[in-house]
Amino acid sequence: MASRSSRRSPRRSPNKRRTVLVCASVAAVALVISLVVAFRPDHQPDKGDSAASSSVAGTRVTLPPTVPVPESTPAPTPSASRSPSPKATPARPKATPEPTATASKSSAAAGGSAARPASGSAPLAGRIKPGTTYQGVATFYGAGNGDGHACSYGPSSDVMTAAMNTTDYETSMACGAYILVRAASGASVTVRITNECPGDCAPGQLDLSAEAFAKIADPVAGRIPISWSLLSPATAAPLSVRYKTGSSQYWCGIQVIGHRNPLARLEVRTGGGSWVRLARTEYNYFLSEQGTGCGGSIRITDIYGEQLTLDGIAVRPDAVQATSVQFAAH
Repeated sequence: MASRSSRRSPRRSPNKRRTVLVCASVAAVALVISLVVAFRPDHQPDKGDSAASSSVAGTRVTLPPTVPVPESTPAPTPSASRSPSPKATPARPKATPEPTATASKSSAAAGGSAARPASGSAPLAGRIKPGTTYQGVATFYGAGNGDGHACSYGPSSDVMTAAMNTTDYETSMACGAYILVRAASGASVTVRITNECPGDCAPGQLDLSAEAFAKIADPVAGRIPISWSLLSPATAAPLSVRYKTGSSQYWCGIQVIGHRNPLARLEVRTGGGSWVRLARTEYNYFLSEQGTGCGGSIRITDIYGEQLTLDGIAVRPDAVQATSVQFAAH
């Protein structure tokens, strides 16, 4: 009968067991401390720890709903009332617009300090020349509806007008001219010649509309000494053309309306292509007695020698036909 072996497993001493437990406890505590330190909110990895840096940088942080998500604040916009710095927006010289004809009513017709006498060489001028001051007297009359009578312009709302004495009227060559009138007091008014003052009106005299006279003197005066000179308005609407009542291809009268400068001549083109100058009447029409050029091209020339050719003006008696051209200012 086999007997139990007398060999036994060696037994550990109590001191050795206690040492193992202490070591295990210390290791556990160290592990817990390291974990706590690693997950602290203010923990930052070492700069040399590239793996930890990469992990944190790639992590998307979600803030609690109660905390507003920070947004980028836009740069402040300058107030509209604040002037920009001269360095930021350097001043640029303003371009000076060249004088052009516009569709607005002539500013010179209303008179005022902006009006200046016309100047320059005018080889085709008659008695009234630019750059010359004329002496005379001013009277006045009731201009009514602004018809103009002698110059045959028809009714107009513009009553800043005048009748020229017969000598300076010069067979209607003064019709449509703008005149700057000055009183001895220094008051001035700009008028347009629309009529003739025959009979007792001496050379140099102007018979103003009552409204124009009142601009420079008390109407009670009735008659005052004046000086006057030719104007070339800075702005003027494109001029127009009108065929006289009764005009046809066999006979016609042609009138130019709204010209900036006094008109020196009017010509029509014949069938052969040449230009024929028409005679001017005292009632401010140019007549083609035999029908030459009626309904064809028209060439007009002002006292400065500038010529404008008008095409496509049909023979339409008593109809005002607008163009797109105007003489230059002087």
